Parts: sequence; C-alpha cells; structure tokens
Amino acid sequence: MKLRAAFVAAPLFVLAYGVIRILDGLDGSRGPGLAWTTGHLAFMAALALFVPIFWRLRRMAGGGAFATASAAAGTVGVAALLGQFGVDLVVGFLSADHDAMGVLFEQVKAVPGVSVAIYDVLPFLFYIGQLALVGLLAARRQVKAWTFALVLTDLMLPFVTKDLIPLGALCLLVSFVPLGRAADAAVAAAPARPAHAFA
Repeated sequence: MKLRAAFVAAPLFVLAYGVIRILDGLDGSRGPGLAWTTGHLAFMAALALFVPIFWRLRRMAGGGAFATASAAAGTVGVAALLGQFGVDLVVGFLSADHDAMGVLFEQVKAVPGVSVAIYDVLPFLFYIGQLALVGLLAARRQVKAWTFALVLTDLMLPFVTKDLIPLGALCLLVSFVPLGRAADAAVAAAPARPAHAFA
C-alpha cells in the first residue's frame, strides 16, 4: 500500500489540532466541549498515521539496528501520546467545566507510573524517534538537509509556545511531501522477494 497519503495527512491532522486548539482558547480556557474533543481526535488520527510512517522510514533507511530502534522508540512514543490524549478525552467527557477538568487531571497524574508513562518521559520518544529516522536519512543523503531542518523546527516550535503548532505542522508538511515520494520510490525500486521467502 502506498503511504504517500499518510505523509500528507499526518501533518494536516496536526495542523487541524493546532488551529482548533487556538480557537478553543479564545475564551480564556480550553475544554471541555466540541473543540476540545475534535482537536484531540485530529491529533490522535495523526499519531496513528505516524506508526506506518516510522516503519516505512526505517525500511527506507536500510532497516539496520539504529533505524529499527528509532522506529520502535517512535512507536512507543505514539502509544504514550495516544494514552495521554485518550485521558484528555475522557476527562473532557466527565467534566462539567474547565475547573473540574483540572481536578480530574490531578487525580490521574497521582496514580503511580502514569506521569512517566504518558506525560513526562515516554511521549518524548515520539519526537526522538522521528528526528533520529529523518536525521539518519539525511546523513545517508537520501533526503535533503533542509528536510531534517524542517522536521527539527516542527518539533521545537511547540516547546516555545504551543500556539506555534500550526506553523510547525506546515514545516512538517513541506518536509513530509518529498519524504513520502522518496519512501514510495524506495519501496517500488526494491527487488521482489522470492516466493520461498514467504514459506
């Protein structure tokens, strides 16, 4: 299956999340409500698309130990972020207002291991794995250096302020369009596996 569409759709879903997040905060608070739910679902859709993207990039990079570890790290990060955003959705559904959400979030974070698993540690593997895979491709000259620079920019901007997520998503889109083409071309050019390889 061609994954070029995923390389385009994932940044667009991130863009949608970033824009909806800004709109949700125009009244001074975010969530609960339709904007909170829609935005989180958009980002979760993007996360789901990143899993096949990571493993396609691994294949494109030759499938070595470093590429495999990077794809695995990114996938663990995806799972952690899906858990985080899943909690956000549940809290939003259970809360009557923004203040009530804060109380529930504190209760969730008080559960042993939750902060490490879905907030403070494992989610960063998503960004590390993504950057490592694109960096490896850039080092192998399979993608341009500016592709790596744009992906790095996308990952750094939310740490400045989350209101820059839409700008970062546009950087990701510009970098991912040629990445998607290159990934599909690499797979198309790969020699077919002999029939006995499937036995």
